[in-house]
Amino acid sequence: MPQSAIGQVNPEAAPGPAQAGPKYEVFAGVAYSRLRQVPVSYSGLVGEKVSVSRDFGKYFQLMASGDYYSLGTGHSDIPNKGKPTIYTFLVGPALHATLYENLSGVVFAELGGEHTGGESMTPTISFAGGFGGGLAYNLSRRFAVQLTGDRVGASFSLPNNNPVLANSTSRTWNARGTFGLVYRF
Repeated sequence: MPQSAIGQVNPEAAPGPAQAGPKYEVFAGVAYSRLRQVPVSYSGLVGEKVSVSRDFGKYFQLMASGDYYSLGTGHSDIPNKGKPTIYTFLVGPALHATLYENLSGVVFAELGGEHTGGESMTPTISFAGGFGGGLAYNLSRRFAVQLTGDRVGASFSLPNNNPVLANSTSRTWNARGTFGLVYRF
C-alpha cells in the first residue's frame, strides 16, 4: 500500500459521532389524590400533574413536578362536603432504567410544599415530601405513556379545631396516582 493511502479512511465506514439521546422529558397527565387532611369531605380529588426531568447519565434524573386537584370523588352521602383543593410543588432525584424492550421503570423521592385550599387549613402551605415509582412504555424515541404512583406526607391542622388544639398540625399521607404522556427532547 502506498504511504499516502495508509492514513486515509473510507468516510462511509468511519465511525460517526455518538448519537446522544434526549436529555429532558416533560410529562403531563390526569391525577388522583387521596384526601386525608379534610376528614368530613370527599375521599379523594381528581386533577392534573405536570413534571419536567433532566437526565444526568444513564440512570439518574432530577425532576420537578407540580399538580392541582379540585374535582371531588367519593362520599356522596355527606351533605356538606366543602370545596377542597390541593396543589403541590415537589423536586427530587429519580433513578430510571429499561426493564424490557420498550418498558422502563422509575423510582423517585421528592421534597417541596403542599397547599390545601378551600377549607381554612393552618398552615396554608405545609412542607411536604414523599416517594414513589412508575412504569413507562415507549411509543417512539420521543413519546411514551407513563403510569406513576406516590405517597406524599404533609402536616395541616384539622378543620374546626377547638381552641385548645388551635393550629396543632396533624401529619397526613396521601396516596396519589397519575397516568399521562411523556415527551422527550
